[in-house]
Amino acid sequence: MAIRNIRYQGDEILKKKSREVSEEDIKSEKIQDLIDDMIETMHKYNGVGLAGVQVGILKRIVVIDLYDGHGPIVMINPIILKIKGEQEVDEGCLSFPNEFAKVIRPAEVVAEYTDRNGKRMKVKAKELLAQAISHEFDHLEGELFIDKIIPGTLEYMEPEK
Repeated sequence: MAIRNIRYQGDEILKKKSREVSEEDIKSEKIQDLIDDMIETMHKYNGVGLAGVQVGILKRIVVIDLYDGHGPIVMINPIILKIKGEQEVDEGCLSFPNEFAKVIRPAEVVAEYTDRNGKRMKVKAKELLAQAISHEFDHLEGELFIDKIIPGTLEYMEPEK
């Protein structure tokens, strides 16, 4: 496993749409290594989620960890089937270090995805998980949280030394 370089604000790749991972590629060593690297990178930077594009790989792969004892969720080729309600949330992004803002996200989402073992899964998510899925799905579409912020709520936090 290895820590990958995160792509930051201003990198044009963040605005690009990611491509699907083929069924035969899902179990490949290359994709499995990428997933492990993404999880390790997300954990190193204390992120809740990370999309492939954020490490420069235009593949529809997302990792999410709510640090709730259930471990990381790996979502390959996710699709959002249903959204319900709204929630105003504080949000940040590993590609925009130390920047936080309020964003409107769905209160609930139903998503379908393939797990790292090739099994098709469905999840009904609320609150933080719904927020994380929506945020990471946006990355796969080339959309950034910074474009969705509630005006006047962007804050920059000085990094701890």
